[in-house]
Amino acid sequence: MNGKLKNIEKGAILELKEQVSYQDGQIVSKTLVQNESVSLTLFAFEKGEEISTHAAGGDALVTVLEGTGKFTIDGKEFLLQQGESIIMPKNIPHAVYGEQRFKMLLNVVF
Repeated sequence: MNGKLKNIEKGAILELKEQVSYQDGQIVSKTLVQNESVSLTLFAFEKGEEISTHAAGGDALVTVLEGTGKFTIDGKEFLLQQGESIIMPKNIPHAVYGEQRFKMLLNVVF
């Protein structure tokens, strides 16, 4: 099991939103940890980009770092802005949409 953080500077003060960049017409992701226990990923969504409805094998805690994202969980919509978080429960259908361009930190606990 590799539980080490990767793709990010250690021992330094960081602004997580600065660790991933927007790209026109795309969703950009940067994996920080991925193993059988946890997944930690930064995302940058351009306005109008989306991850379609799916379910995850663990509880997913999202924190919006910048902008506004729309999260649909089991058919219910939530608009989250900078500093707000929501949990998308394990095995419950959810989707993510760039209401405007936004960045988020996704923590999935398996």
